[in-house]
Amino acid sequence: MHWVPVAALSDNYIWLVADDEGNAFVVDPGEAAPVEAALKERGWRLTAILLTHHHNDHIGGVSDLVRHHDVEVYAPADPRIQPKNQIVEDGDTFTLDAPKASFEVIAVPGHTTSHIAYYGEGFLFCGDTLFSVGCGRLFEGTPEQMLASLDRFAELPPETLVCCAHEYTASNVRFALAVDPDNGALRHRRDEVARLRQEGRPSVPTRLADEFATNPFLRVDSEAIARWLHIQGQDHATRTERFAALRRAKDTFSA
Repeated sequence: MHWVPVAALSDNYIWLVADDEGNAFVVDPGEAAPVEAALKERGWRLTAILLTHHHNDHIGGVSDLVRHHDVEVYAPADPRIQPKNQIVEDGDTFTLDAPKASFEVIAVPGHTTSHIAYYGEGFLFCGDTLFSVGCGRLFEGTPEQMLASLDRFAELPPETLVCCAHEYTASNVRFALAVDPDNGALRHRRDEVARLRQEGRPSVPTRLADEFATNPFLRVDSEAIARWLHIQGQDHATRTERFAALRRAKDTFSA
């Protein structure tokens, strides 16, 4: 598989994946024009669209793409997502014919109530649930839901490529270092991201194993987070309370 994170809007990535014959699917096309340009540049043919949730920066280009390509549109059963012709839900598996690719659907409520992720072929297309060194804001769901969603990713192979939908890594790293300043892997990630961005390259995808070494929202059970919570006066917080405290702190963080 050949994959391209197509930059769109202010900081979105639209994931475009193709086989050697140029058959391609796209994930969360918030805009049509960058996708069309990427397809034309590479001579690829679009055959499918995968959608994770209803926010317009993830579905805004779908109608135009459907008008110009013969595609199947996979999406959760959310009436706010249109058009779609293949409704998928937690536990479903499906296979695209071209490119030949199989995916498992994982329900990951938190950012929105109907958010799903797609896992397969070594990729995790997680929308706005998981970011590199961060996670999505809780616009509709609860801390309990989001933590449970992130816990489900822990069951996936560590070499899985996390294909998230925004270039948020640099700001996420700054927050993570404020919480976990002695984390050597996190300092390495900071330097790596600075180099990639200076070169004009995306900071994603990232390996799931690296996220578990650096992402505070995946490390709520670590001693580092316990030390941070002690400073906050929350020594006896539950896992959910620890996660919620991190999310609140990130929501108001500035550095």
